[in-house]
Amino acid sequence: MSNQIGIFDVIHETLDKLDGDGVLLMAGDPPNPMTIGWGTIGIIWHKPILTVYVRPTRFTFQLMEKSLDFTVCILPESFTKHLAFCGTKSGRDMNKVEKCGFTLQPGILVKTPFIAESSIHYECRIVHKHRLDPSTLDQEIVNHYYPLKDFHMVYYGEILGVYRNSSRVTRDA
Repeated sequence: MSNQIGIFDVIHETLDKLDGDGVLLMAGDPPNPMTIGWGTIGIIWHKPILTVYVRPTRFTFQLMEKSLDFTVCILPESFTKHLAFCGTKSGRDMNKVEKCGFTLQPGILVKTPFIAESSIHYECRIVHKHRLDPSTLDQEIVNHYYPLKDFHMVYYGEILGVYRNSSRVTRDA
């Protein structure tokens, strides 16, 4: 069961996960989970926004380009190996949902499903996107994070709902 919570009730937990083992970005049909470690949450255009960053070389990029929405799933600590797997394997080569044994639940406010095993999930509607412009990016960041010049596309998702998933399954990773 998913209980809606306040949009900023779990912001610290979300940011801690982003800066730690990561969270799963879900997009596409069929949906593909990709581990992300970069994102922001805030207010833009008087809307609550969650931004996610996807390199054009990633399989998820193709899925996001065809999507109107996405979900972001925060998994419990026992899923660390699953997060590592989804961050190092490509959905081009396999069905990561099946390989990880994830259970998909239909999105409540969006088309994209969420992972039932997540403790928290965000449902977002894409309201803007843009590719990072290297000419306006600090050169130190360009040198460190973009040696291959594969600059991220930034997707701005209006947060339509945030849910605590109380009937989640826990398992050892």
